Amino acid sequence: MRTSFHLVVLVLVLLLLVRESDGIGRSEEEEKCENENEMKKRPHSVSITEFGAVGDGVTLNTKAFQNSIFYLNSFADKGGAKLFVPAGRWLTGSFDLISHLTLWLHKDAVILASPNSDDWPITDPLPSYGRGRELPGARHRSLIYGRNLTDIIITGDNGTIDGQGSIWWDWFDNKTLNYTRPHLVEFINSTGIVISNLTFINSPFWAIHPVYCSQVTVRNVRILAPPESPNTDGIDPDSSDNVCIEDCYISTGDDLVAIKSGWDEYGISSGRPSTNIIIRRLMGESGRAAGIAIGSEMSGGVSEVRVENIQIFNSRTGIRIKTSPGRGGYVRNIYVSDMKMVNVGTAIRFTSLYGEHPDEFYDPTALPLIERITIKDVVGEDIKIAGVLEGIEGDTFLNICLSNITLNGITSNKSPWNCSYIQGFSDLVSPEICEPLKERIYPEHYSDCYHLSNHLRTSSSNQNRGAWLFSW
Repeated sequence: MRTSFHLVVLVLVLLLLVRESDGIGRSEEEEKCENENEMKKRPHSVSITEFGAVGDGVTLNTKAFQNSIFYLNSFADKGGAKLFVPAGRWLTGSFDLISHLTLWLHKDAVILASPNSDDWPITDPLPSYGRGRELPGARHRSLIYGRNLTDIIITGDNGTIDGQGSIWWDWFDNKTLNYTRPHLVEFINSTGIVISNLTFINSPFWAIHPVYCSQVTVRNVRILAPPESPNTDGIDPDSSDNVCIEDCYISTGDDLVAIKSGWDEYGISSGRPSTNIIIRRLMGESGRAAGIAIGSEMSGGVSEVRVENIQIFNSRTGIRIKTSPGRGGYVRNIYVSDMKMVNVGTAIRFTSLYGEHPDEFYDPTALPLIERITIKDVVGEDIKIAGVLEGIEGDTFLNICLSNITLNGITSNKSPWNCSYIQGFSDLVSPEICEPLKERIYPEHYSDCYHLSNHLRTSSSNQNRGAWLFSW
């Protein structure tokens, strides 16, 4: 029976992918995010083997990576340099990148993270978190790390970066961690970052984490971790702006993409939002979490987010906003369109009591402002619950707009929508929307809904998804 079920799910996914009638906003030449660093040619290049590295999967090559990058730093003001990683399994601990560097992996190259925690140095907590995310105090530094950099590229011919995270997951599950787990890649306070054409597997914690960064492009990457692996988020832009994530496949044990901006009083004090973020043409699954998430650490604010052409299957949640009293901050001006879901537990979820605070000094009266969230052109098959939209008493979530949404296969005996402390509008939603959102968007309220225009008139009269157009 299980084999037959998965076959049906696969068929449904393929059908949704090829449905031409649901092609929204597609053009003959699909949009691509531009990053001026992406096509840079470096005038200087060396191989990691020139510094004594051995790709046998056993020899520790941390010194070779560190020494090669130290050498390449002399070319930073001469057009930059490229570090080539050839075919092989290159065991290493954490190493730092430099500005004006391209790290290039051969298609049969694997950068293999050391399973020894001593090879992952300890670093200070982020100011917007005030402590390690999992434990008070410091945290482990990421495998590939950069701070105060500009013009960095990590790319190749689909080589692999393997975090060998299982030992970290065991330490987490057994509560034997001494410090918060490391990421695979983390950049802090850096600009002009490109990560492309690579596979990331088995991250100890969140895989790709740009924090306090600007002009970040993540394109054409695969991020994989077992469905039961704890907190293995795919891509988490954090207090960062002008971020583009596109053409990626992610299958992990937590949120595929989670937009963050600091934690409670530390995020409020830092005051650095995540803004101007594009996520498109992303496919993936997360049996324990969401396809696209915002929060729960959103205390510096999240705004101007555009999400489109998303395929989510075999997941707990499709779209999720997570927050709590004490977070403060805001989530506003969020636009989600052209989303397809298959075998998803809850299609849309707003969680307002997510809990988890860094310490006892947070302010429980610091309430988040959640407003102007537009979700449209969503189709789902084998959906268990349409939506759980929970605002906060005395802090109603405002101008929540749902349009042109069809969710089939609702199996819950309860109401398909559960809404509280929510205000907004809807059109063309099936199953029937909850009472707080029943007032129609058109003609009175389209201006209240973020990024809707009178193109809604066409959709309301024709229900032709292909007629929905927008300009950004």
